[in-house]
Amino acid sequence: MTDTATDTNVTSDRYVRYEVERGFATLTLDSPHNRNAISGRLVNELHEGLRAAAADLDVRGVVLTHTGGTFCAGADLSETSGDVGSRTRQMAELLRAIVELPKPVIARIDGHVRAGGMGLVGACDLAVAGPRSTFALTEVRLGLAASIISLTVLPRIDSRAASRYFLTGEKFGVDEAEAIGLISAAAQDPDGAVEELLDQFRLASPQGLAESKTLTTRAVLADFDRYTDELTAQSARLFESEESREGMTAFLQKRPPRWASGPTRD
Repeated sequence: MTDTATDTNVTSDRYVRYEVERGFATLTLDSPHNRNAISGRLVNELHEGLRAAAADLDVRGVVLTHTGGTFCAGADLSETSGDVGSRTRQMAELLRAIVELPKPVIARIDGHVRAGGMGLVGACDLAVAGPRSTFALTEVRLGLAASIISLTVLPRIDSRAASRYFLTGEKFGVDEAEAIGLISAAAQDPDGAVEELLDQFRLASPQGLAESKTLTTRAVLADFDRYTDELTAQSARLFESEESREGMTAFLQKRPPRWASGPTRD
């Protein structure tokens, strides 16, 4: 993507930058001070961008990308005070907004993806990741579970991979992410790979794209209807637990939590 086209519209001084070029909107996560963590402000600005893209008849689809070496570090742990249930529901609403958008959404990644960031990737219709990308569902190491984001991550990955990465919290790379179905393609040149996909979308009708997307997202949206309340309650319960307080404190203090132990050897 370049910024030389005459139809480009850029907003600055935001956590999420919005740009329209050649029929596609790009939403760029640009909150470097917290590695694009999911804060209330970032969520609100993503909603604004999605609404703008939905309302613009000249926008054929959306690219979700990032600045810096991290796509999204997960929840902003500096915002852990207050109503956890409300924040969890806001995250659910954001993921649903991506899934429900009647235009394709492509994630363009070349950096680290953690916890809630995995939910964003899963919510996108397609995801292309470059060689610097790494992925992890780190909630289990904080005394939490990947509650709400399971609604978009579990439909993407195979069941054995889900068991492994939900339960271990371990990091994996771009080739593994492609093999288990989390991303659509691993690419040495993610910009070029995404541009090729956009060229394919340019051959499709807006109506065809919208109606075809409803077929691929129907089951996911049904699970949002069925499980959001239950998963919101689970998330709130875990955030308020003693183990999660220890886990998040240890993370912020850059030390192992009390329950962690090193690998054993025979």
